[in-house]
Amino acid sequence: MDPPPAPIRWRTTAISILVVVLILATVSPSTAIYCDEDDCYDLLGVTQSANSSEIKKAYYKLSLKHHPDKNPDPESRKIFVKIATAYEILKDEATREKYDYAIAHPEEVFYNTAQYYRAYYGHKTDARAVLVGLLLILSGFQYLNQTTRYNQAVAMVKKTPAYKNKLRALELERSGGVTNKKKGQKNKDRKVEEDLSKVEEELDLQITGTERPSIWKLIGVRIILLPYTLGKLLLWSSCWFWTYKVKKSPYSWEDASYLTQSSLGLTDDRWRSIDEATKEDLVLRSLWEKSNMENYMTEMRKESKRRR
Repeated sequence: MDPPPAPIRWRTTAISILVVVLILATVSPSTAIYCDEDDCYDLLGVTQSANSSEIKKAYYKLSLKHHPDKNPDPESRKIFVKIATAYEILKDEATREKYDYAIAHPEEVFYNTAQYYRAYYGHKTDARAVLVGLLLILSGFQYLNQTTRYNQAVAMVKKTPAYKNKLRALELERSGGVTNKKKGQKNKDRKVEEDLSKVEEELDLQITGTERPSIWKLIGVRIILLPYTLGKLLLWSSCWFWTYKVKKSPYSWEDASYLTQSSLGLTDDRWRSIDEATKEDLVLRSLWEKSNMENYMTEMRKESKRRR
């Protein structure tokens, strides 16, 4: 018998999880998250209408009776923990208000649970620390992802004939054009190949679709440098507007290259991988102008059809 389709399996799993949550919510009342199965007021021996002074007096009276230093009985220790928990809940007006609401509305399980954790942990956690921790975690995963993708790309490039030919040419260049088959020379050449970073630099590997891992591209670093980046962008935009919009000066080679790269939608790595002659031809075409770009795309389509 064939297994059910994936959407049906996911729907069945989601329904099962929802049923379990609803069952747990029915079995365990929302007030149980405060003082377990006990009533916080009953633990202190006070009514729900008791004021803060009465609650404090009841707690001190019971704590003297059940404190571990006064009563070594293990059961008294458990009772002391319960009354201490109840007092921590009822002494704070905000927490007590949420507890009273949970008593009056036991059916609102999810809301009461959220209010409980917000009251207990929301004000105790510095939002800045949470933000910094979140950025560190995201940046760590981002760097790990960049490293993994880059290493996979390098491994694929190293299996291509073009890479092996370039590596062979490098070996011949180092050996003066003489191929030595001795074991010692083989080990030496293998060491050169294993030194990946050096080989990549010398062979100028053209790896498209991925980039070298860089801490400057991590989201955490970019957020830290955001004021500097915005200031630099504002200054650059002002200079661009003044030079090319107001003074009507011709584009410099660097700016024309930037416009060409943007018009073609190329990444920095793709643009750097293009040979200088092709770059010069593209820049001279002024592809940032709509008519020139349309003519260029038409030429590319004709060239593609001709090659077919």
